[in-house]
Amino acid sequence: MSEQTAHDRTPVLLQIATGGVARIRLNRPEASNGMDVPFLQALHATIMACHGDPSVRAVLITGEGKHFCAGGDVRTFASKGEALPDYLREATAWLQIAVSALLELQAPVISAVHGFAAGGGGFGLVCASDFVIAAESAKFMSGAVRVGMAPDAGVSVTLTQLVGLRKALEILLTNPTLSAAEALDIGLLTRVVPDEALESEALDFARQLVTMAPKAVAAVKHLVWGGVGAGVPERLAEEARTVAELSGTQDSLEGLAAVLERRAPRFVGK
Repeated sequence: MSEQTAHDRTPVLLQIATGGVARIRLNRPEASNGMDVPFLQALHATIMACHGDPSVRAVLITGEGKHFCAGGDVRTFASKGEALPDYLREATAWLQIAVSALLELQAPVISAVHGFAAGGGGFGLVCASDFVIAAESAKFMSGAVRVGMAPDAGVSVTLTQLVGLRKALEILLTNPTLSAAEALDIGLLTRVVPDEALESEALDFARQLVTMAPKAVAAVKHLVWGGVGAGVPERLAEEARTVAELSGTQDSLEGLAAVLERRAPRFVGK
């Protein structure tokens, strides 16, 4: 969203304003904010910093560069070769605890999405946020099956609750690229705004939430997510096992290669 300064090379940045709005900025624009292990470690650290600061009354997540988050860092994954399953076990472990910490925040979480929100990273953060404000040109895609993987970040639970079982299966298995209007229509988003107004609208929304009674907000979040996300911790572990298992298959390596080479994958079922 905003311009990146030369010294801002930390993969995830945190700024807590005096008004109580904490801004988490995904900061790997050169990789479309793709998630690797250092990125996920930094994301978890910033979320935990919000947990530990009583002045935080709302959390706003944004992405630097052209995209909110393109999911996992495909280039890093492809470079691991036969070591990919071990790398993904570590990556998904960090993703699990980051998402769990996000869901358990007492302060409401708003994601402001521009460009693409894809994969377990971008799409997963959208599904785990309390509110999602998207630019009109934003796009949304699961993408896991496209590279021979399974969804993670709790998406197998949260997406189903957000859009319903039939629509969730369609999204996860056929990988459509959803426009912001389509995502709003199925209940994935809170609102859609003009591209040029995204940052101001998201900040205004966060500042509105800051005026609410914090204990009441935390209690409502606990009640709502307690019903929706009761199975998320167990599903996170199952998702991680499934992703690691699939990442060692021939089809998974072919899927990653196809993305990098910008061609259709040739899956063989091995």
